Amino acid sequence: MLNRNYLMENDDEWYRLDLKTSDEAVKRQALWAGIRPGMRIADIGCGSGKTTYILHQLVQPESAIVGVDFSSQRIAKAKKHYRGKGIRFLCRDLTEPLNDLGMFDFIWVRFVLEYYLSNNFDIIKNLSRILNPGGILCLIDLDHNCLNHYSLSPRLEKTFSKMMQLLENQADFDPYAGRKLYSYLFDLGYQDIDVNLEAHHLIFGNLNQTDEFNWTKKIQVVSEKSGYQFNEYSGGYKEFFEEFKTFFSDPRRFTYTPVISCRGYKPME
Repeated sequence: MLNRNYLMENDDEWYRLDLKTSDEAVKRQALWAGIRPGMRIADIGCGSGKTTYILHQLVQPESAIVGVDFSSQRIAKAKKHYRGKGIRFLCRDLTEPLNDLGMFDFIWVRFVLEYYLSNNFDIIKNLSRILNPGGILCLIDLDHNCLNHYSLSPRLEKTFSKMMQLLENQADFDPYAGRKLYSYLFDLGYQDIDVNLEAHHLIFGNLNQTDEFNWTKKIQVVSEKSGYQFNEYSGGYKEFFEEFKTFFSDPRRFTYTPVISCRGYKPME
């Protein structure tokens, strides 16, 4: 079995998360979900703290937000770069009880559940316990993650597919987390559930620096942690990586990843 720690853990992860987080997308998704001033907010899996800061701007004046992440390193970075009045960052395990955090009016869970294939529903139930009746739970995740590329060579496509299967089976990674979110809220009896589908990655033409760094880092880290042998390539990982870079830098390439947002209201007790 692979180490069940965070799949993307690496020395540059705080920077990668911060760089790829779009202010405009976070604001659009949060407003769609129903965030409003006066709410007490929990940003679950806050990573670099950037999303916490953006959400905090949307609920002013006089609202409080708590950013929660399991990584003490990222929490320390968040405290340094995104501190402010009404913003609090805490290092916690999402699989453990969180009752001491208090109750919230809006809980935001973005790009978290994909790393908890075996117990993501348990995490949602755990978070639901600290949401006020009538409060909003917003779940956002990718679907068919890292699998939508055109046009890959047959061996590159086969390698991607096998790597994702290996990560599902041995690293608790869920490349299909997004499509499951609605059923989770439905099964918990949430009301007025709504769903939105849009493109998170939509890459064509010339490659920008952010997408190049993000995807190159993802391939490097995942390749190392998966333990995949790259038997399709006589030159092993190095040959695979060079082929991927050639494909991804080609302006003819087309890559996309759907992001599914789902929000619902906790029933009144």
